[in-house]
Amino acid sequence: MADESTVTEPAAQYERRGGIAVITLNRPRALNAVNAALATAVGTLLEQAEADDDVRVVVLTGAGRAFCAGADLKALATGESIAADGHPEWGFAGYAQHWISKPTIAAVNGFALGGGTELVLASDLAVVDEEAQLGLPEVKRGLFAAAGGVIRLQQQIPRKVALELALTGEPISAAQGKELGLVNRVAPHGTALEMALGLAETIAANAPLSVRESKSMIHRTAHGADWEPGVWEANAAAVKVVFTSDDAKEGPTAFAQKRQPVWKGR
Repeated sequence: MADESTVTEPAAQYERRGGIAVITLNRPRALNAVNAALATAVGTLLEQAEADDDVRVVVLTGAGRAFCAGADLKALATGESIAADGHPEWGFAGYAQHWISKPTIAAVNGFALGGGTELVLASDLAVVDEEAQLGLPEVKRGLFAAAGGVIRLQQQIPRKVALELALTGEPISAAQGKELGLVNRVAPHGTALEMALGLAETIAANAPLSVRESKSMIHRTAHGADWEPGVWEANAAAVKVVFTSDDAKEGPTAFAQKRQPVWKGR
């Protein structure tokens, strides 16, 4: 087997499938462990997808038998940074703290404990292979889930369950993740990407401006009480953007004319 240093393939690959951008973590021999090259590639490709008006949804998946095995421990052991070059603000894998306005879906095709689970937590939606497990085993190694795991887990599942997972380091199955609301869909083995693409196509068929503002509002108001004035001020601002758009006229017109809408994204 060739040493990875001699491999010239990019650490992450990008493919457009209609209105969907697929970003594939591409270090299969390292179980897609995150080093600086991978983080830089993923972060750059996210920026590319964000800038492309024809991209409506981003799907993140892994090459080979793993989704992501977390940080590259060999790189860390030699003192290497695993942050994206020039963009530490993008966070783990160039993804964990990298906001984009378009929906993101994690297509978890295999091993995803630790950092892989943190990428799931950072995604808007998750489709997980039935044989994959999720979990934060960092406490078993004298660490903690510092790439957003201990922050986001309690926001997405009940707190006592989140504490159990974070403090024991024990994994859960994809089916258990779905029961807890951490997983949107459990895919038959080997079909996570296919199922994620189907979900992405459903989203991509909708009005892009409406989708973007819906995502933004859900994230912005996730921890605000529904009677707080600031929440409704943000809602009013989003209403102004969406309800005065060309797409807001096109939707009812297409319905009345019994045809598919043609969205402009403005």
